[in-house]
Amino acid sequence: MAQQEPEELLELSSDTRSILEQNDLRPLWEVETDMGDLLDDLEANIWKWEDIQAAIDGIEEDVPIADLPPGFQRRVAVPINAQNAISNTIYVGVQTVSPGETAPSHRHAASALRFTIDGHEDMKTVVAGEEFPMEDNDLITTPQWEWHDHVNDSDETAAWLDVLDLPLFLDTLNNSHVFENHELERQPVTKTQGYWASQYGRGRPSGEQKDGSIPGPFQGNKEPTPPYRFDWDEMLESLRQYADNDDPDPFDGYSLAYVNPATAEPPLFPTMSFRAQLLREATNAHFHNSTEVYFVIDGEGATHVDGETLEWGQWDIFVVPPDAPHHHEPDGDEAILLGMTDEPILRSMNFYAEAEVSE
Repeated sequence: MAQQEPEELLELSSDTRSILEQNDLRPLWEVETDMGDLLDDLEANIWKWEDIQAAIDGIEEDVPIADLPPGFQRRVAVPINAQNAISNTIYVGVQTVSPGETAPSHRHAASALRFTIDGHEDMKTVVAGEEFPMEDNDLITTPQWEWHDHVNDSDETAAWLDVLDLPLFLDTLNNSHVFENHELERQPVTKTQGYWASQYGRGRPSGEQKDGSIPGPFQGNKEPTPPYRFDWDEMLESLRQYADNDDPDPFDGYSLAYVNPATAEPPLFPTMSFRAQLLREATNAHFHNSTEVYFVIDGEGATHVDGETLEWGQWDIFVVPPDAPHHHEPDGDEAILLGMTDEPILRSMNFYAEAEVSE
C-alpha cells in the first residue's frame, strides 16, 4: 500500500488552518515534506506571540501527538519566512507537549536546542539517558545523534522554542537527513540528574573522554557539544553582574554567549551561536553577512532593519536577514533577547564580514 502523505493523515480545523495561514505559520509535519528548496530574497519579518499562541493552541486541540505520522512526531508551529523555514540555515519552531503526553524518542544528524517558554520542573526533555527539567528560559542542548524525547509529567501544557541547523543540512548543503526512531517511546533513563553537568563543570574526567558520551558517526575538527542544561537563573545573574560592572557592546548591548561546555568557549554548536542580550539603551547600527534570529525573553522595544521597524514584545520572534543594516531600541528600562546566528559557519570559512553603518 502506498504511504499516505501527512496532509491525508491529519485534518486541522478551519479555524486553526486560518490562524496558521494568516500569520505565516505551518505545522512541522507539513514543512517536512517541502524541505529541499533554498529560500530566495530573505526579508526582515516578525511573528507576534499572540498569533503563535493561537496557532499552537489550535494545533494542540486538533492533533494529539499519538496521531502524528511516523518520523518527526512533534507538535510544532513553524515560522515561515519563505517556503519552509525562517532562514536557509536556522530552523525555529514552537513546540508543545500536553499533560501526560510524551514526544517519542528519536535522534538525528542536526544539532538542536530547546529554549523553554512556558515550562515546569515536571516537564523534562530526556537527552542521552538524563532527564533535564525544563523551567522557564532554560536552554537545553540536544547534540547530534543523541536520543531525545520530551515527557510532560506536570498538569500544565509546556511550550518551548526548538532551534536546529536543519535547513543548512537539508537545503543549503543538499544533504539527506540522517534520522532514526527509538524502538521505545521513552528512552531508558540511565543517568542521575546532573550527570552531564558534573562531567563538564569545574571538574572534568581525566584522560580520554568516556566511551559513548557522544555516540554516533559524526566526526569533525570541533569538540562535540555535550548534553547540557543552562539554568536561566544563573545566566540572568551573570548577565546582570556584567551589566552592572562593564560597558555594553555597541551593537548587542550587554551580551553573554552560551558556550560549548566541553571547551568553555563559543560557539555552542559548530553551526550556530547563541547569546543572551540585555538592552538598556539603543544600540549602534551595523550590518553583517550572517542571519540573525531573535526571541524576546522579556520587555518591549523595536529593531530597525534597513528602514523597516519591527516592534516587538515578550515571546515575539523576529529575523534580521544578511547584509541588512539594523539596530535595537528597548522601550523602557531594559529588555532581554535571545540572539541566534549562523555566524560560526561563515567564520569557519573566513567568509564573515561586519561593519558599523550610519542610518
